[in-house]
Amino acid sequence: MTGTPHVDTAQLMELLSVSLAAYYGDFTVAAANENLTASQGKTLNVLRRGPASMSALATTLTCDASNMTGIVDRLERRGLVRREPSPSDRRVKNVILTDEGERVIDVIRRKMHNTLAGLNRLSEQEQNTLYALLERTFTSQPAAV
Repeated sequence: MTGTPHVDTAQLMELLSVSLAAYYGDFTVAAANENLTASQGKTLNVLRRGPASMSALATTLTCDASNMTGIVDRLERRGLVRREPSPSDRRVKNVILTDEGERVIDVIRRKMHNTLAGLNRLSEQEQNTLYALLERTFTSQPAAV
């Protein structure tokens, strides 16, 4: 039999683990170069997609609300984020990335040299395929039953 050998789920999970460890190691060093902790950098990264409530950030970053408050407080003092009342519920505070916050997260991403080098080894078609597979694997919602 010829062709690509079958890869089982355990092998995929192992490769994902290795890939994510390399990505987060690269990310942590790049964030530190901007005088940010990994958690602060991850918060900016999440907010790059759009505003989020404090509770949504805590859920996404898997930390408790009090820790999230401290992270956002420090980012706000640096002018990287701001809080505003939610338009739909004034009791809820949304966290919004400032222009300076956008600039900093973009700098962090550009400094992720190992990750960028790995992705640049892929052809444009391979990058598009990887994007589609990751999007389908991790962002699609299961169909309602």
